[in-house]
Amino acid sequence: MTALVLFGTLIVLLIIGVPISVSLGAATLASLLTFDVPLAVIPQRMFTALDSVSIMAIPFFVLAGNFMTKGGISRRLVDFCNSIIGNVRGGMAYAMVLACAFFAALSGSAPATVLAIGSMLYPEMVKLGYPPERCAGLLAVSGGLGPIIPPSIIMVVYCTITSSSVGDMFKGGIVAGVMIAVVLVGVSIFLANKEQWPKNSEKITLRELGINFFKAIPAILLPVIILGGIYSGLLTPTESAAVAVVYSFIVGVFVYREINLKEIYQIILDSGKSSAMMLFIIATSTAFSWLFTFSGISNDLISAIVGMNLAPWMFCFIIAVILLIFGTFLEGIATCVLLVPVLWPIAASLGINPIHFGMIVSISNVIGTMTPPVAVNLFSAASVSKLKMGEIARGELPFFIGYTAVFFLIVFIPGLSTLLV
Repeated sequence: MTALVLFGTLIVLLIIGVPISVSLGAATLASLLTFDVPLAVIPQRMFTALDSVSIMAIPFFVLAGNFMTKGGISRRLVDFCNSIIGNVRGGMAYAMVLACAFFAALSGSAPATVLAIGSMLYPEMVKLGYPPERCAGLLAVSGGLGPIIPPSIIMVVYCTITSSSVGDMFKGGIVAGVMIAVVLVGVSIFLANKEQWPKNSEKITLRELGINFFKAIPAILLPVIILGGIYSGLLTPTESAAVAVVYSFIVGVFVYREINLKEIYQIILDSGKSSAMMLFIIATSTAFSWLFTFSGISNDLISAIVGMNLAPWMFCFIIAVILLIFGTFLEGIATCVLLVPVLWPIAASLGINPIHFGMIVSISNVIGTMTPPVAVNLFSAASVSKLKMGEIARGELPFFIGYTAVFFLIVFIPGLSTLLV
């Protein structure tokens, strides 16, 4: 009865368009009425969910990402990447992937990566004669490097839920991110020669390369500071996020001088709104997950799946498919905080490595950002390119297949996730 009320209420509310955070809270409240438990337990659970030092990394990374986007960091990265590989056929496409990989190591957000890099490169690529649909499609998929190459907001959320090591998750993300970037460049090389994408006729001199590298040094140093602080043990992930805020503020205001004092208020306000949305989803989903466990539904589900005697690889494959389906209509953070508390105890009982399982969760949620209807990367690419969603979806198909192929490779080969751990 409780399961019916809990999931029935949630599904109905989602269908009629109620925000996921409100739907989770309302479903929990409706189900709690079937128990002799004070309703005050809901705000208590919500507060407990946010009373965590690790959770504080989320608003810090969001704020740092906004300072980076507005502070001219993305343009310096684009210029540097384009000066490295922009002179071969389809070179600007390779530069787009490389720039997204660099920016991913700064922002941790897929839509932010799409908007920051796309606004710089897309108009120039179309002007040179690149196919608009292919450019927008590559942009949407390359933006998916944002939550994979560390730092990653969704990885921080996962580690908070499962008490896993953020540093180890970030190491897994490095391997996965490099693999995805290599595959995207490989697909771009194939299409560039097949479809005869243009070649930049302007030669970049060694002097220009040196100038662009010098200008990009402050931007390149940021991921070194963030990840170096974590892996050296000098900083926790939350402290690294706070340092990233201070550093990106100094670079944007005093080094590149592209942020004035009037813009700082708006950046902080936008970051506060984005962070509040994520934190509210985490809070309500934690209450939802607590009731799921308290009611005994979780234990029944674990017993049922364990009784099926599934091999770990088969369980990972089934979960990967389920997460891909959920990712098409739920935001990544919401999917993570809703399903991980339910699925992780089952995965742990089967002996699945928490880093491997975390990579499955993280990458599947990123793929959801590229697949309608809830496809924030496609929406972001559409805002940059002014193309229709269908056109971008057709253009992204070869790159999407490559991205998904890497995902299933990681699903079936756990060692790839723990290569650096």
